[in-house]
Amino acid sequence: MKAYRLLTEDDTSAFCHKVTEALSKGWELYGSPAYGFDQTTGRMRCAQAVVKDVEGSYRPEIKLGLL
Repeated sequence: MKAYRLLTEDDTSAFCHKVTEALSKGWELYGSPAYGFDQTTGRMRCAQAVVKDVEGSYRPEIKLGLL
């Protein structure tokens, strides 16, 4: 099964750490990062999709962050 996650965070080093942690756990970048202004918080936000091949079948209760 191919698992998919969309990582998001304010535009701080926390976003880079979140993506780096996912990469260190075997996730791979999927597409280009996105960057946009969140009018609710007044901050810039980043997003990056990642994918990972894992054994088993999809189940809605899977905790993707634990893969």
